[in-house]
Amino acid sequence: MAAPGSLRLLQAPSFAAAKCQPVGGRASARRAPRPLFAVRASAADAANRDAVLKAFRENRALKGGATHVDIACDKDLVKLAMDLTNLPICVSSVDPSAFHSAVQAGAKMVEIGNYDSFYEMGIEFSSEQILKLTRETRKMLPDITLSVTVPHTLSLPDQMRLAELLEEEGADIIQTEGGKCSSPTKPGVLGLIEKATPTLAAAYSISRAVSIPVMCSSGLSSVTAPMAVTAGAAGVGVGSAINKLNDVVAMIAEVRSIAQAMELAPRIVSETLRTISY
Repeated sequence: MAAPGSLRLLQAPSFAAAKCQPVGGRASARRAPRPLFAVRASAADAANRDAVLKAFRENRALKGGATHVDIACDKDLVKLAMDLTNLPICVSSVDPSAFHSAVQAGAKMVEIGNYDSFYEMGIEFSSEQILKLTRETRKMLPDITLSVTVPHTLSLPDQMRLAELLEEEGADIIQTEGGKCSSPTKPGVLGLIEKATPTLAAAYSISRAVSIPVMCSSGLSSVTAPMAVTAGAAGVGVGSAINKLNDVVAMIAEVRSIAQAMELAPRIVSETLRTISY
């Protein structure tokens, strides 16, 4: 999900704890009552550590209520991040061989993702390639928490089938993506909902095809993040909604706004069902 050199902040202790557990903890993670919340801060590449770590230094993660941080897969970057935060570190890559050194450096979770930079070069990943990367990663790191992003370039039925196979191969979390092609034609709230439609559809479908947590990402906002949760996602990943803001205070406020919106969503559903039952 994260672009090379990107940073994400993850919210929700119930789900976050599961992300640090070995594979055997997957079932309990699926029943987590609160959703995960991820925020991605863009950076040029993994070598641009100052840009990547800026959010750490400004304490955006802690001020936003995050419980995990997701960065590019670089052992030195992991060490630097651990010096700046006590939050568990997740690393992202499409190169399984890169994970080992990052985990040795202290990363608690790995993610097969980072497809966006390849899409820009006209490169797409097939189901077979994703499965191969997953098998290689799980073989090298049998006990690490493993997240795998399902490419949006696949048809929705193929995304569902791939998710099922990924679960069989030992993935702990499935991530969705909407793709940069999901550009809204309407302004305001209508545009926000339109932009999120592809990833919401994937989250809805995949969450009903697998028993492990699904994380919905790409094109989400405070308006659509709660929709992802009600659609069946265990959490969301947000990037552009935060990155477009130039003020740190505004970024923190937006993180909190999205987190609060996500927490409110299940309560509204619960209260509605309770009212109907009476």
